Amino acid sequence: MMESGVPVCNTCGEQVGLNADGQLFVSCRHCNHPVCHHCFDYEIKQGRSSCVHCGIPYSDDEAAVAEVEAASGNHMPLAVSNLNPAQDAGIHARNFSTVSTVDSEYNGDSGNPIWKNRVESWKDKKNKKKKPATKDKKEAAEIPPEQQMEEKSQSGEAAKPLSRVVPLPKSQLAPYRTVIIMRLIILILFFHYRVTHPVDSAFGLWLTSVICEIWFAFSWVLDQFPKWSPINRETYIDRLSARYEREGEPSELAAVDFFVSTVDPLKEPPLITANTVLSILAVDYPVDKVSCYVSDDGAAMLSFESLVETADFARKWVPFCKKFSIEPRAPEFYFSQKIDYLKDKVQPSFVKERRAMKRDYEEYKVRVNALVAKAQKTPDEGWTMEDGTPWPGNNSRDHPGMIQVFLGNTGARDIEGNEIPRLVYVSREKRPGYQHHKKAGAENALVRVSAVLTNAPFILNLDCDHYVNNSKAIREAMCFLMDPQVGPDVCYVQFPQRFDGIDKSDRYANRNTVFFDVNMKGLDGIQGPVYVGTGCVFNRQALYGYGPSSIPTLPKTSSSCSWCGSCCCCCRGKKPAKEKDLSELYRDAKREDLNAAIFNLREIDSYDEHERSLLISQMSFEKTFGLSTVFIESTMMENGGVAESANPSTLIKEAIHVISCGYEEKTAWGKEIGWIYGSVTEDILTGFKMHCRGWRSIYCMPLRPAFKGSAPINLSDRLHQVLRWALGSIEIFLSRHCPLWYGFGGGRLKWLQRMAYINTIVYPFTSLPLIAYCLLPAICLLTGKFIIPTLSNLASVLFLGLFLSIIATSVLELRWSGVSIEAIWRNEQFWVIGGVSAHLFAVFQGFLKMLAGVDTNFTVTTKAGEDADFDELYVIKWTTVLIPPTTILVVNLVGVVAGFSDALNNGYEAWGPLFGKVFFAFWVILHLYPFLKGLMGRQNRTPTIVVLWSVLLASVFSLVWVKIDPFVSKNDASIVAQSCIAIDC
Repeated sequence: MMESGVPVCNTCGEQVGLNADGQLFVSCRHCNHPVCHHCFDYEIKQGRSSCVHCGIPYSDDEAAVAEVEAASGNHMPLAVSNLNPAQDAGIHARNFSTVSTVDSEYNGDSGNPIWKNRVESWKDKKNKKKKPATKDKKEAAEIPPEQQMEEKSQSGEAAKPLSRVVPLPKSQLAPYRTVIIMRLIILILFFHYRVTHPVDSAFGLWLTSVICEIWFAFSWVLDQFPKWSPINRETYIDRLSARYEREGEPSELAAVDFFVSTVDPLKEPPLITANTVLSILAVDYPVDKVSCYVSDDGAAMLSFESLVETADFARKWVPFCKKFSIEPRAPEFYFSQKIDYLKDKVQPSFVKERRAMKRDYEEYKVRVNALVAKAQKTPDEGWTMEDGTPWPGNNSRDHPGMIQVFLGNTGARDIEGNEIPRLVYVSREKRPGYQHHKKAGAENALVRVSAVLTNAPFILNLDCDHYVNNSKAIREAMCFLMDPQVGPDVCYVQFPQRFDGIDKSDRYANRNTVFFDVNMKGLDGIQGPVYVGTGCVFNRQALYGYGPSSIPTLPKTSSSCSWCGSCCCCCRGKKPAKEKDLSELYRDAKREDLNAAIFNLREIDSYDEHERSLLISQMSFEKTFGLSTVFIESTMMENGGVAESANPSTLIKEAIHVISCGYEEKTAWGKEIGWIYGSVTEDILTGFKMHCRGWRSIYCMPLRPAFKGSAPINLSDRLHQVLRWALGSIEIFLSRHCPLWYGFGGGRLKWLQRMAYINTIVYPFTSLPLIAYCLLPAICLLTGKFIIPTLSNLASVLFLGLFLSIIATSVLELRWSGVSIEAIWRNEQFWVIGGVSAHLFAVFQGFLKMLAGVDTNFTVTTKAGEDADFDELYVIKWTTVLIPPTTILVVNLVGVVAGFSDALNNGYEAWGPLFGKVFFAFWVILHLYPFLKGLMGRQNRTPTIVVLWSVLLASVFSLVWVKIDPFVSKNDASIVAQSCIAIDC
């Protein structure tokens, strides 16, 4: 390698330098392989003392020359004097990353000389810890007593924990657990009765009902027991400030990179995305610690131009928000609040400045809406920029990568001259023939770009329609992530999702209150909540595949059993393995069920300095992270940050490189690091992998919701959203990451946590027994049979106890969670609606996609605009998902009519058995009532095609069933035949 005519070391990338005579330094006289003094000296003293290229051992003369020149200092110095240890490590990581994959494998056990300085820095840190702080004591003696007392009180406040777990009172938790156990016992007795008391006259109906009930009980167990130990948490933001924000000193709070992803600006209005960006730029956090990255995965010029306007308006909006401490800091939602905005505002200039800001915002909206109107019709020749050049993203599936930095250190400041958070536009490269992995691929591209440009240790990702509703939300998360006791083991802090623009009755359970306020609190008491795709603050190291500091060290021996790790059964009779060197131990550990991290900092610290350097030198970073020098450097910076000497233009070029379409080829991206590929619900997979590595997550619920978003209030859009979630669960179920068999080797995933993940992937299969169970009432009414025999007194008590235990469980849950009865009932209703529609389609689509290769396109959910009076709520869009629940409704209504007609014809004695059947049918209709109401729309009109298909299916089903009657025993065949003749079917 040559750099301006000067040979460059083939190991570290530095210049080779000169020898003592002023001539070009030559390490090997046999092949003249270019190696600098650093690498040559390391190879002589700690390596194999042989040329890394030809393998011929260095002669004694060459070794002597190396010692003399090392002593005299005639070698190329490293410019590290003005760098902190993290930046120093970054420089060496950059040098190491220039080694090609072939070279790193060829070197074998020789070690890598670039890590020598990192080893020395570890030694220095240990030495500093061992030295007594005599100097500090002398300085402390010179401080006046009053100042010492004040500092002690401040340090005492800062030393307190930043958060604490608030367990539920025993008066709430004990009855709740007792009822769960009682319900489980009653279920066992119930199934004993059901199995031992078959209905001979309708054996098929009875058997179907029992199978369905067993599956429902299994689903309940998976859902209920992860809620066994719910907890609450408290945070102390004042202690966080006392510890990391001392007066007169730079803030020591960790930096945060915000990710906002958008695809289609026509479905995701640019004004909604802009409000999200503006709320991020105005958060209550040090300006130099915030960077916002907007991913435009559709490469739309509309998104770019609207972001230009947003950056210009942010220069006015951000100082206004911070001056008057307003909430929320998304202008659209702030100005639309129907509250007294003068409350708690004492500045006399507030009213005047607010009026002026609202006028500026209205003008800004006009400009953005004009861009949207212009984008409705694409020119034949494609879009062109202001300078007349064609827009690079005219073809959204074939375009180069694009990056534009609008604000920040290298960009404009606000109107008051103060620094403003960095705002970066990113559109990754796309070419035909490459798999882009949709949202997960876009998020991984942002991970790499942000690592190159800012490299904050924490990442917060938001959907484009989720704005920051609580400006202190980041501080809430830092109370966990920066707590020395809690933070090292936390992979992410998940906030609950809250929504605007939902009808008061929440007809389609858009708020998901039961999940976010009940299930997630229960998971927080185990190993932490699942990742839900937005409103989550990540530890960047967890995304890189590292393990937490608390997981056990590597074993000294390795078993050949990949299932159990150390098995006494399947490995019996084999001789004990010989002691292996560190590289073999590392490779064996890497094979273990993929549960170990790519490497673990605590594991490395357990070896001595020489062994540590050998272990790290074995790792092929290029195969893991890709061929980017700067990016690999960033992964080594545990506290984040970018080297001060970095050239911004060089970083931009490197950022363009890491978002190229072929960058992830033959790397661990999407497999072990970053957002995990393989499912449209990449959030579940990503969180699951982290929990399998031993991380825990935190659920943070501040009093003021941290983020708010929009939800699809239209019935068709809501069902398609649920369909996509269920399809992702089926994809995970059919993949190698299925919780039923993945991650057992290390025992790092707790059993109740695994049970919760199993529930997230098997719930779509409930649609099959649910549809059968919802059709049973109609079948019973049409055939005159029932799934339960005549009840005895004991059986009646058993059924009554089961119903009461179900009600008691719900009541006690709402008691400790604060969820309303209406929310629980809406959740139950939509469980049935989604189960008999979207979940059913997801099961079939998932199997077609995973087994037959029939791909199902992911459609972006249309985000809410500015419609008033919930107009979208009443719009009915034709979709095949509407047919199954409509058919079930019609069949049950037909069954009720047939049942009453039969009772009227047969007299008074027929009303008793009819009551149970009709109650069963009305229970199904009541669950589907929101669907029926949504189907009618505002004018009580249902799409004709839906009515025709549903009535046709219901009629055919009813007539065929009465004619065939397959679930009736042979003994009653003659009776059935007579009834069929009577109705002339």
